[in-house]
Amino acid sequence: MADNSKKKPLYSSEEMKKYFHDPSYRQEILKRSKGFFKKNRWYFYGAGVLFIILLVVYANYVISGLPSLEDLENPKPELATKVYSIDGETLGTFFLTKNRSYVTYNQIPQNAVDALISTEDKNFYKHWGVTPWRFLRAMVKNLLTFRLREGASTITQQLARNLYGFQGTNENAFDKATRKIREFFTSVQIEKNFTKKEILEMYLNTVYFGRGAYGISAAAGIFFGKSVEELTPGESAMLIAIVNGPAYFDPMRHPNRAMGRWHLVINQMLEDGRITQDQADKMKNEALTFSTNEVEGPLGLAPDFVEYIRQQMREKADKYGFNIYKDGLTVYTTLDSRMQRYANRAVEEHLAEKQAEFNKIWDWNAKPGLLAKVIEKAAVQSIEYQHATNKDSVINFLKKNSRFIDSVKQVWQSIQVGFVAIDPKSGGIRAMVGGKNFRSVRYGLNHVTQIRRQPGSCFKPFVYTVAIDNGYPPTYEMLNQPVTVELGDGTRWTPQNFEGDIGGKYTLRDALAQSINLVAVRTIMEIAPKEQVVKYAHEMGIKSPIPVVESIALGTAMVTPLEMTSAFGVFPNEGVAVEPNSILKIEDKDGNVIEENVPERREVLSKETAYIMTNMMEDVVNVGSGTRIRNYFHYPAAGKTGTTQGFADAWFVGFTPQLAAGAWVGFDDQAVTFNSADGQGGRAAAPLWGRFMKYVYEDKTIPVTQPYFKMPNGVERDSICVLTHKLATQFCPIKRIEVFNSKYLAPKCDVHTSADSTNVGSPSQF
Repeated sequence: MADNSKKKPLYSSEEMKKYFHDPSYRQEILKRSKGFFKKNRWYFYGAGVLFIILLVVYANYVISGLPSLEDLENPKPELATKVYSIDGETLGTFFLTKNRSYVTYNQIPQNAVDALISTEDKNFYKHWGVTPWRFLRAMVKNLLTFRLREGASTITQQLARNLYGFQGTNENAFDKATRKIREFFTSVQIEKNFTKKEILEMYLNTVYFGRGAYGISAAAGIFFGKSVEELTPGESAMLIAIVNGPAYFDPMRHPNRAMGRWHLVINQMLEDGRITQDQADKMKNEALTFSTNEVEGPLGLAPDFVEYIRQQMREKADKYGFNIYKDGLTVYTTLDSRMQRYANRAVEEHLAEKQAEFNKIWDWNAKPGLLAKVIEKAAVQSIEYQHATNKDSVINFLKKNSRFIDSVKQVWQSIQVGFVAIDPKSGGIRAMVGGKNFRSVRYGLNHVTQIRRQPGSCFKPFVYTVAIDNGYPPTYEMLNQPVTVELGDGTRWTPQNFEGDIGGKYTLRDALAQSINLVAVRTIMEIAPKEQVVKYAHEMGIKSPIPVVESIALGTAMVTPLEMTSAFGVFPNEGVAVEPNSILKIEDKDGNVIEENVPERREVLSKETAYIMTNMMEDVVNVGSGTRIRNYFHYPAAGKTGTTQGFADAWFVGFTPQLAAGAWVGFDDQAVTFNSADGQGGRAAAPLWGRFMKYVYEDKTIPVTQPYFKMPNGVERDSICVLTHKLATQFCPIKRIEVFNSKYLAPKCDVHTSADSTNVGSPSQF
C-alpha cells in the first residue's frame, strides 16, 4: 500500500525561487492562472449566484421568525389568572405552563432593579438593545469552536427571548445561531418601541424564577409568601440571584449556592455604587425566611371550589373572548377563607370519627356477591386492564391479588362528603368541600355540585311550606295512620314510619320535628298538593327534575347538595330566593372590569310563611331529629335531617340568621351503605354541620350581625292549649307559645271553657 503520509509539494523549491527572481516566468504563471479562471468562470459565477440565493433564503428564514410590528408594539406574555377569596386570599391560579402575574414598574422595589442591572447588564442604560462588537466577537468565537456557548445577552435580548418564544431545546449550531440573530434584531426593535423603564418592567414580569414562578410578583409570593411591594432589600437581591440559574440557585434545595450567588449580587451592587457599604452589610446580615407556599396542602385551601370556578370561567371564555390560562385575569370570588378552613377542619374531624366507627361494623360478607362485583368493576377501571392485550387474564389476576383487593375495599368503603355554606342574603358560596380527599386529589368528583342523591326527609320542609302557605297553621293536626297510594302502573305504595309505629294525631310542627313519614304523605295528599310542592321547590331553588308523585314527600327526587342548601336559604332570607353564586367580579390584566355579578333575587314565599317554617325547623334542632347539633353549636339554628332507604345517604341542611349550610354524607357506590342507625342524618351529617357552625361563630373576626331570627309583621305569637292545640283560654291547664300567620289563626279551645273544665282532658285523650 502506498504511503500517502508525505505528499509531493505543489511547487518545488527551484520553481518557487524562479518565480520570485524571474519576471518572465512569473508573468507566464499569472497568465496561466488567468486562463484557469477564465476557463472556469461560469462555475465561479454560479457559485456566487448560489451563495446570494442562499443568503436571501436564509435572510427570509430569519425574518419569518421575527415578531410582527403589532406583536412588538403590543407584547402579550402569558399571564396566569388568579382567583381570590372575598377576604383577599389567593385561592389558586390557572395557567398552562407559566404561573405569571403582572405588576407595574412603580410596584417593583428599586433594589430589585439595581440588582438586576448590576449583575445582568451593567451598560443597560447606554446601549440600544444589543452590544454589536461583543455580539460579533461571541458569534465568531462560537463558530470557530463549532459551539454556541457564549450568548452576549443584554437584558433586552433576554426580554426578546422571554416575550417572543426564542427558546431553544435540542438545537443544533445552525438553529442556535439563527435564534441569536433573531434576538439581535428583535432587541433593537424593542428598544425603538419602549422606554428603558418599560423594558425593565416587562423583563421582571416575564423572567423565570423557578418553582413555576414567572415574573417577580409570582416569585415574591412563592419564595417569601408576600406581595412584591413588601419585599425587603435582601429578598429583592435574592430573587435576582435566582434568575441566573433558577434550578441551580434554588435557595431551598441548594442554600449554599444561593447564598454565595446572593452575596455576589450584593457585592456587584456595591461595586457599581448602587448601594453603600452599610447598606450592603445590612443586606448580607438580613435573615431570609423562605415560604414553601404549601401551608394549605399541595392543592390549596379550596381545590373543589377553585375547580368549580375554572369550569364557570371556561364557559365565560367564549362569551368574552378571553383565555383563562394566558390573559392574566383576576377573579374575585364569594368564598371566605376563614369559613373554608373551618369547613375543612369540620370535615376532617367528623369523617375521622365516622370512618373509624364504620370500619368496625362493616362486613363485606353481609352482602353476598357485592365484593366480587366491586372487585371486577375496579379491575376494569384499572390501568393494567386499559393497557392489556389479554384483558381477561388481567381481571383474573387482579381478582386473586390480595393487595389489589385490600385497596379496593378501602376505596369502596370510604365515606364521602359534600359540604357547602352559603350567605342566604347574597347567595354567595362561603365554603365548599367537595369530597373526603380534598387535600390530595385534584379535580375529583365534587359531591356538592356533581352528584344527585335522594334527600330523604330533608325534602319534607317543601311539603309543609305549601301547607303553611295554604293557610294551615303549625297546630293543624294530621292522622298518623297507614296510607296506601295507587300508582299509575297498577301497583300500590304503602309508606311506613321509620320506627314502624302508627296511631294518634300529630300537629304539622311535631310531625316535622320528629320526621313522621305518614303525616308527611297525608299532608301532600290532603292539604299540600304534589303539583304545588313541585312548583314551590323549583321556585325556591331546586333545578333538578322532580317527579309529580306523592313519594316526593319522603324525598325520592334526586337533587344536589348545592340546590338543597340554596333552597333552604329562602327561609332565613324572608322568603326571597337568591341564585347561588361564586364569582363577584372578573377583571383583565389592566384592572378593567369584564364582568360584575349582581345575583338574581325573587320573592317566592311570604315573609310570614318563611318565618313560621323557620320557627318550626328550630324545633328539629332543639327537640327533634337534629338535636346532636346542640353538642357543638348553641346559637339559634333551624334545619332538617334526611336519611334514605338502607341508610345509603345521610343529610342535614340547615341555617342560622347569617348562613345556610348543607352536609351530605354517604358513599360513591350506593351498594355500600351505613346499614345501621349510625347512618341517620341526625348522626352521620348533623354533627358535621354543628362543628362547622361552632368554629365560625367562635371566630370573632367574623361578625354576627343578626343573632336571632326576626319575626316579621303579619306573624303573631299566641298561647295555645297543649292538649287541644287550639288557642288557649284562661282555663286551659297547660299552655305554650305558638306562631301564626295573622290571617290564619287557630280556633279557640272548645274544651277548657270554664273554671270547671280546667281538669278536663289529658294528653292521651287528644
